[in-house]
Amino acid sequence: MNRTVVLNVVGLTPRLVGKHTPFLSRWIGNGKQAGITPVLPAVTTSMQATYLTGTMPREHGIVGNGWYFRAPGEIHFWMRSDRLVKQPKVWEVAREQEASFTCANLFWRYATHSSADYIVVERPMYPADGRKIPDLYTRPAGLRFDLQEKLGQFPLFKFWGPDTSITGSEWIANAAKLVEARHAPTLTLLYLPHLDYNLQRLNPDTESATIATDLRAVDTVCRDLITFYERRGVQVMLLSEYGLTAVSRPIALNRVFRRNGLISVREELGRELLEPGDCAAFAVADHQIAHVYVNDWARRDEVGRLLEATPGVAEVLGVEGKREYGLDHPRAGAFVAVAEPDAWFTYYYWLDDAKAPDFAPTVEIHRKPGYDPAELFMDPDLRSPRLRAAGRLLQKKLGFRYLMDVVPIHGDLVQSSHGRLPGDARKGPLLATQQTDRLRADRLHATDVRDVILEHVFGADRARSSAG
Repeated sequence: MNRTVVLNVVGLTPRLVGKHTPFLSRWIGNGKQAGITPVLPAVTTSMQATYLTGTMPREHGIVGNGWYFRAPGEIHFWMRSDRLVKQPKVWEVAREQEASFTCANLFWRYATHSSADYIVVERPMYPADGRKIPDLYTRPAGLRFDLQEKLGQFPLFKFWGPDTSITGSEWIANAAKLVEARHAPTLTLLYLPHLDYNLQRLNPDTESATIATDLRAVDTVCRDLITFYERRGVQVMLLSEYGLTAVSRPIALNRVFRRNGLISVREELGRELLEPGDCAAFAVADHQIAHVYVNDWARRDEVGRLLEATPGVAEVLGVEGKREYGLDHPRAGAFVAVAEPDAWFTYYYWLDDAKAPDFAPTVEIHRKPGYDPAELFMDPDLRSPRLRAAGRLLQKKLGFRYLMDVVPIHGDLVQSSHGRLPGDARKGPLLATQQTDRLRADRLHATDVRDVILEHVFGADRARSSAG
């Protein structure tokens, strides 16, 4: 077996590799690169599940970063359990071929409760007093304490939120080196999200100084990691999941539905909470894709017409459309709306900002019934957002309950998004390797990536046998 690391640099595309990424430019140039055709939706969890299983969403069941769970009548985003992925993962396939094979999953999604040998992923603590304390889920369990003793507490608030920075990816990179030095896994899956997160705050079509800084920072982290692994005789596969495109139009499908009497809310302390189980129809927004669930089947055609008439909606997938894109899974909505290239979907359902839920202006990825990139910003409408944040932190230190209500409740600041299939291959994901004999095509489908990983580990003949 050939020890291999898959370095997942989310958001990296061929057009971003250049003068601001001198190391990656040389490294890729010395090997071979292939473009990747993503699945729909081209979002984190769907792409990763496809890469790891070699199957489409219709088979592995990850139809987005979140979806509607019909039995409890609830929407859940950013779940962590591997048991949600309904097909064998690459490490399970490899272990059948070679019992001594080991795998480390370092921050790829759906990491918990899996059969991977070593796991590190963020999982904050939520005490009953309302605090959010950065922490980890690890396997072995003691690794959680060891990593944070050596590297410091996981920088959760630099990983995601208005203060997101390269610090989160640097911490993950340093953790990966410690896991490699201690356990030497056969396969390491390593996730570096910084470029993805920060580009949502920027227009990727511009030559801004901030984008250049981000690219140089990611290039430095990759140089350090790739040099480290190659010196230890570990093969490196460089991978990304999607590219980001410039957007300027947030679309609130749930507000369209509400104005047409389809949305049900529950008022609590003067605030409105979406009641999905009582809605005739509602949208689960996920970047440039929205799953639209219909509870009142008599109004299905009405919902379809509303979607098709909404400005910014490029395509409405029904039964046949979902089948065409391999998205025909029971978890998917009755319809899947695809945004125009310059548009994206918000989760907003209230019509009066005074009645927005109390979590709307906070970083609260698990309570919001949809993805909210506005969490990457401080609200510019606040007179002194940093001063407010400092005041909230003081409340926290003094032991008072507090609400970190500093993010905007509109999507006007979001500069880029993803999810729809790219029209330009240079703006899509890539795979690069120095093992040129393991990459025989210039273009891959996302479902091919699992087998490329297996070929790196086992060689072509054994990999084909392993994959069946």
